[in-house]
Amino acid sequence: MVGRLPSRPVGTVTRGTTNPNRLRRMDRWITHVHAPALRRAASAPLAVDLGYGSAPWTAVELLTRLHRVRRDVQVVGLEIDPARVTAARQYTRDGLTFRRGGFEIPLDRRPLLIRAANVLRQYSEDEVPGAWERLCSALAPGGLLVEGTCDEIGRRHVWIALGPEGPRTVTFAARLATLRRPSDLAERLPKALIHRNVPGEPVHAFLRELDHAWSAAAPYGAFSARQRWMRAVQSLAADWPLLDGPRRWRQGEVTVRWHALVPAGAAGR
Repeated sequence: MVGRLPSRPVGTVTRGTTNPNRLRRMDRWITHVHAPALRRAASAPLAVDLGYGSAPWTAVELLTRLHRVRRDVQVVGLEIDPARVTAARQYTRDGLTFRRGGFEIPLDRRPLLIRAANVLRQYSEDEVPGAWERLCSALAPGGLLVEGTCDEIGRRHVWIALGPEGPRTVTFAARLATLRRPSDLAERLPKALIHRNVPGEPVHAFLRELDHAWSAAAPYGAFSARQRWMRAVQSLAADWPLLDGPRRWRQGEVTVRWHALVPAGAAGR
């Protein structure tokens, strides 16, 4: 066993809002960035879809997408609400199971991936570090926690990637054809950042500079929104620690090191 677990699930039941393909942008990034760790695993790697909601679409889709990287991957959908677990079990298949659980991650081995999408949004900002610490402590060596927020149909999404040591990166992703300006993504910032989009905070400065770069790149919009985005992001590379390049930018993404966006007064998180 991973360790002594609480007798009841840890956490609060989410609203349960879910839609097919809602997490496609996050999953696409995970399968790109985390693929080497999944392939190196000595035995069938375990992934957790934490708080999948009122329907199990996201867990089913996560299994399908991770199978493209490694066929023996196993996914467990965890939900606090027992009725949701019961309803989801009809979708059980090879590699996919559903269990009741929360932040305690009540499994008999450590997962190589925990995805927690639209889960922490309902908590207070000061509860986030504790939740991160608890989830990261459950990871296997080389594991990854991806925690973030998106809109109802997955057009705009921001997530934070964390390893056992803590936060590593922040990724902004959008369906570019629907984006008026990059700072529209601010409404989907994870709980750790959403109240920090104010002057004096690094995330506000980053989005403001990305807006300015987007405006300057307007002529490239004649070719496509993708070309405009790529030009705007490229212009920030000299001043911000970006961790990706044109291949990811073409997907409507940009990833920044966490230390560049860490909230003021919270550098130790």
